[in-house]
Amino acid sequence: MALLAQQAIARSGLTPTYSAAAASTTVLCGDRSFLHVKNTNGSSMTVTITATATVDGQPCSDLIVTVPATTGDKMIGPITNKLFASAADGVSASITYSSTTSVTVASLTI
Repeated sequence: MALLAQQAIARSGLTPTYSAAAASTTVLCGDRSFLHVKNTNGSSMTVTITATATVDGQPCSDLIVTVPATTGDKMIGPITNKLFASAADGVSASITYSSTTSVTVASLTI
């Protein structure tokens, strides 16, 4: 899984760089970390962020977001450590996409 480079939104503005979505990626977690997904495909698709947290020994549900077809545009987050940080490194979240055709993504932080 490739780690998406996190881009910082500044007061002066940010023109984000988008990457083609891969079947699975990782992003850095944080209280100010977000994922921006754009879908220009003719079909809707889903983004799944794997939850790693538990409450009273019960696993939390993954975050599943549907991105509409054609002009779909979703900001997802915050992607917090508390809910999504990988047990392996404690700082990244695992993300999968139901489709990658005509889907671009950017990892952002404020």
